[in-house]
Amino acid sequence: MRPLLAAHEDGNEHINRDLVGKLADQFNLTEEERREMLPSGGARLFDNRVAWAKTHISQAGLLDSPRRAVSVITERGRHVLQEYPERVDLRVLGTFEDYREFRNRKRTRDDASEGDDDAPESQTPEESLENAYLKVRQQIESELLSLIMDNPPDFLERVVVDLVVRMGYGGSRKDAGEALGRSGDEGIDGIIKEDPLGLDIIYLQAKRWEGTVGRPEIQKFAGALQGQRARKGIFITTSGFSAEALSYVSMIDSKIILIDGARLAKLMFDHGIGVSSASTYDVKKIDSDYFAES
Repeated sequence: MRPLLAAHEDGNEHINRDLVGKLADQFNLTEEERREMLPSGGARLFDNRVAWAKTHISQAGLLDSPRRAVSVITERGRHVLQEYPERVDLRVLGTFEDYREFRNRKRTRDDASEGDDDAPESQTPEESLENAYLKVRQQIESELLSLIMDNPPDFLERVVVDLVVRMGYGGSRKDAGEALGRSGDEGIDGIIKEDPLGLDIIYLQAKRWEGTVGRPEIQKFAGALQGQRARKGIFITTSGFSAEALSYVSMIDSKIILIDGARLAKLMFDHGIGVSSASTYDVKKIDSDYFAES
């Protein structure tokens, strides 16, 4: 909070996006750190933290906003910079009555304690919510793989059929179901349509695997594609692929997508295969444009 407040010390008006860049430079963030996203991918992590800090110091009356996305320091803000040369945190903001009123309005539970209000926070509320979501998601994805392994081997074929249809491939479920498992020759488990009209086709190999899938298995699949004069294939496994297998597919002419167990579980989660919604939370944010109208 203090570096953000100090960035206004010159008394000039500052634009949000310029403040983010200035602070990123001050903290010597790498390009990768600047681009790091929240778990949902909805916003950049650093931008979110700057916005969170600005909201709180503004509610304490340390910054004023003469126009949308523009901020300028107040006399109270200058005083805080002089009074607290090392650190400005929630405890400092809590010394101002208008900030305490903001915190009281912000509470969502009647039994929230004063200690919670004054304690420094290491994550923004958005980060806490998204990290909790990520933790639940990772647990569910792990359970999905376990359940696939607990079922008969042909259950994976059902999963693949449901998944490719949900993703827009394979035509109808009936078409995809008949296509998968129809071949079984030369390392090919099935043939599905790439689009509803069947303008192009994709060859599939779906195998439940205990160990790592190596290059020989992928070479066998690539050879089967060549035998069919096919250009595209998807190899799906419940385990993982060796570095040699991953390197091999990047060097050949055929386009082969390798989907390991972790990615399979993520795709199932994203497309609603084997999972259902338990709760839905509609997270809102302030519409600055609405309040900027005069």
